[in-house]
Amino acid sequence: MPPPPPPQLTSGQVPGQTPGFMDPVALTRVKSLHLRARLVVEGFDKGIHRSPYHGFSAEFSEYRQYTSGDDPRYLDWRLFARSDRYYIKKFEDETNLRCHLVVDGSRSMGYGTAGITKWDYARTAAATVAYFLSRQRDAVGLVTFEDRVVEYIPPRARPGHLAHLMAALQREPMGKATDLAGPLDEVGAATPRRGLFVLFSDLLVQPEAVRSSVGNLRAAGHDVIVFQVLDPQEVVFDFDTPAMFRDAESGRELFIDPRSAASDYRKRFTEHAAKVRQECVGVGADFEQVTTDRPLELVLFDLLTIRTKRGRVPGRNAGAGGAR
Repeated sequence: MPPPPPPQLTSGQVPGQTPGFMDPVALTRVKSLHLRARLVVEGFDKGIHRSPYHGFSAEFSEYRQYTSGDDPRYLDWRLFARSDRYYIKKFEDETNLRCHLVVDGSRSMGYGTAGITKWDYARTAAATVAYFLSRQRDAVGLVTFEDRVVEYIPPRARPGHLAHLMAALQREPMGKATDLAGPLDEVGAATPRRGLFVLFSDLLVQPEAVRSSVGNLRAAGHDVIVFQVLDPQEVVFDFDTPAMFRDAESGRELFIDPRSAASDYRKRFTEHAAKVRQECVGVGADFEQVTTDRPLELVLFDLLTIRTKRGRVPGRNAGAGGAR
């Protein structure tokens, strides 16, 4: 079955945004991350239900008895007529996923020119994925990091765990320099059971560090999805007034005339972004570059599309930890 097209959501259109999707800036005015996540997932669900593709797996395996919360679309009514009991069609790859959401809280993630910082976008995206997976009864954990691991919450699927994750994401980071390799290696070493790692970071580090850290997770058998979160101005750099520009990580300041520097900046930035993508893909990770004006519904859609193409979808996964 091919992955479904982007859902046509029913939330109000925002000027300058993709029709039918929620404006990320408007969404972040909602203080509660739990409520933000619920709004995105519910809007996403409406779009999927309007699509002809209601499921992500067609490999029927066996039955199991219906329990509260199961999708009634998979009820087998013929079996009900024979047994007077409700049974769900169980799919070949339906087991619980173990997912680590890894969110970069370093100083550079505090940058934002579009009314939303990269950090706020990344943590809202992570909260959305956590909400979606928890609703599927998958085990979700959280790692926030700067130059070290700041918060580590192991994957759980028990009641109350989602609130614990949301509370951790609600806390503001200290905003130190980025060290990608150390934190990922530390968490990977503490995670012997194979699963899924979803990384949200601007990846403003040496590409070789990305290859090393992501490659170690892949070598340990984990699936890895990398979302490079960027501010739109970091990509297009269309400033038009000479000004002092400050390096968010080092604090170094430079006076720059954008009209003379823009061409060289875009060239260097494009080369760096291409190299980062190449390093991720080269070690077998999935990679998506997103800017903070991209609707959060599409980030969730990207994740599900990637998992569908690999043959494993949250809530319907091959192997207890997403092993191949």
